[in-house]
Amino acid sequence: MANQTIVKMIGITKEFPGVRALHNVDIDVSAGEIHALVGENGAGKSTLIKILMGVHQKTAGEVFVAGKKIDVKNPIHAQSLGLSAVYQEINFAQHLTVAENMFMGQLPKNKFGMVNHKKINKETDEIMSSMGIDVGATEIMSDLTRAKQEMVAIGKVLHQKAKFVIFDEPTAQLTTEETEELFRIIQMLKDKNVGILYISHRMEEIFQISDRITVLKDGALVGTVDTNNVTEDDLITMMVGRKLEDMYNIEHVEPGEIVLQVENLSRAGEFEDIHFDVKKGEIFGMFGLVGSGRSEIVHTIFGDKIKNTGTVTFHHKNLSVKKPSAAIAAGMALLPEDRKKQGLALGLSVVENTNMASIKNIAKYGILNTKQGDEIARQYCDVLQTKTPSIHQIAGNLSGGNQQKVVIGKWLAAGSDFFIFDEPTVGVDVGAKVEIYKVFEELIRQGKTIMIISSYLPEVMGLSNRLLVMYEGKQMGILDKSEYSEENVLRLASGMKLERE
Repeated sequence: MANQTIVKMIGITKEFPGVRALHNVDIDVSAGEIHALVGENGAGKSTLIKILMGVHQKTAGEVFVAGKKIDVKNPIHAQSLGLSAVYQEINFAQHLTVAENMFMGQLPKNKFGMVNHKKINKETDEIMSSMGIDVGATEIMSDLTRAKQEMVAIGKVLHQKAKFVIFDEPTAQLTTEETEELFRIIQMLKDKNVGILYISHRMEEIFQISDRITVLKDGALVGTVDTNNVTEDDLITMMVGRKLEDMYNIEHVEPGEIVLQVENLSRAGEFEDIHFDVKKGEIFGMFGLVGSGRSEIVHTIFGDKIKNTGTVTFHHKNLSVKKPSAAIAAGMALLPEDRKKQGLALGLSVVENTNMASIKNIAKYGILNTKQGDEIARQYCDVLQTKTPSIHQIAGNLSGGNQQKVVIGKWLAAGSDFFIFDEPTVGVDVGAKVEIYKVFEELIRQGKTIMIISSYLPEVMGLSNRLLVMYEGKQMGILDKSEYSEENVLRLASGMKLERE
């Protein structure tokens, strides 16, 4: 049974008006297999799974489910075939209970024609208990965390007795602990001989849980490989045509004078006695494990959090770190980790987001000069090579990489010359990461300065000139490029001193 092919797609082609999204793609998934599907945004991953789930109809090719040739007509037909999906954007009726969502569309009735709540509650509790998840049948969906809602989505898959499950970027909004819990459930599905197609941008996840990997590029199949037979470098080369070390190979400039000086900066319960400087044209890195205080430090420098002690000198002037407006006026920009909640107004257009931090520059007597605003947005979309159908496109409809470029454009329009990036490439694909790194290169070439916080060690080591390492709110040391090694950085990040000390 474990080797039986659950799903097989041969020669899949999909053409939309004026666009060929997929061309002659093959993929197969066996029972009890975790098969990863990877590729840059636009590679065709979403189109392929939508064809399998009956959302789109293929232009050419064949689909086999359990050995039978099938034309999947719609999502309900897909479900009847034992195909299911857990999408990144979970779509539940938030005002209903877990059980009501679990049985949505097939609610059993009692002899009086009313919903049999006793039955659905009992079966829901049994399903969640079998998964080892502490979620009650009568809990209201809106009261659950994102992670628990995802577990309910998987519970629904179990309830439907799916033979094949697609996971589309399932960890995008989960913590490390929640991700481990998800992987435990996925392994449980694998042990039940469910075939799994797993889509993620996160390389470490792909290598941790998958058996095979299929790579798409520009709508075409690059190849399918056994996970044990490839390295991360091999996979990235297949995806984008360049090696891993080349991703960080940006041109640096000779650092100039000190533009930011932090001395004795402390905030009770988060960090203490932080001291460092950043030079003009430098990329200054900061690394630490979760809870080390990295983000809290930069939010305090920016005035988003209030310090207890210390001084921040910016461009030779004492910077009031009581409110972000002072930092912004001085030329500082903070691009937060959660760009969707803190960096962008997702419901507004690219042009509105670009001009948001510098609205006074295009307004006179309270009247906006929309023509000037459009010109500014167009200018920064061109400079940053932001891929958008129009400057009037809603920002929430753009890919993660292009959303990040809109945030950068916003701060460039505001005249910022010091950019703090907190997890700059979280949630973006490999190709978009390279584009963002090229933006870094252009910023420092223009004389701007960058601070980068990243929990991905190859990224922060590959991009920065110097690296400050944190451990539980304490500054463990600042490494020069010549001292970089994973061992040195991880020793400091674990609270140990370097052997040279």
